[in-house]
Amino acid sequence: MRFERCKTLFGDDGFDKIQNSSILILGVGGVGSYALDCLYRSGVENITILDYDTYDITNQNRQIGSEKIGMLKIDRLQELYPNIKTINQEMNMQWVKDFDFNPFDIVIDCADTSRVKIELAKKIYKKLIMSVGSAKRYDATKIEVASIWKTHGDRLAKKIRTELKKSKFDRNFTVVFSPEEDKCKDKGSFVGVTGSFGLMICSEVIKKILKN
Repeated sequence: MRFERCKTLFGDDGFDKIQNSSILILGVGGVGSYALDCLYRSGVENITILDYDTYDITNQNRQIGSEKIGMLKIDRLQELYPNIKTINQEMNMQWVKDFDFNPFDIVIDCADTSRVKIELAKKIYKKLIMSVGSAKRYDATKIEVASIWKTHGDRLAKKIRTELKKSKFDRNFTVVFSPEEDKCKDKGSFVGVTGSFGLMICSEVIKKILKN
């Protein structure tokens, strides 16, 4: 049976919780596509992905499905992972303000824009798992999971903390990050790290589901 080994690990009740959870992944690039793959293979049946971008040749070093250059990411991933739901939408501030997140148990944020990430945190911190700082690194052993307030060594996380403090926001939410120093100035990336971020996020999702 397809999920026999998952049931053996999580138990029947735990696996039922996993199957019936509703997960939203915001951004399905180098991090989000691996989170999707992991959740799908772990038995989550209710997965929705949001992205508006198409594949470029430069995505092929790290993104699942990226051999289909020019194709919408959500369409290609729906081919690879049947039964997932898709939203073709650029994630901007207005969308975050207007979108109804209530149907989802957990929201995974793999967006690139700090203002959008901050807006998300303010709105849905209780169900949020956020990815920051996976580019420009190649040591996957440096990846950590912590409250946003305990992140360190990552400039994006620091910026988010600072802006949240300015707005007097003091709630906790989970962040996957790496304090490894940048190894280049431009958009260098390595699937060993970006993919590990996605798998780490998936693990955090599973733990959260089982705990609740």
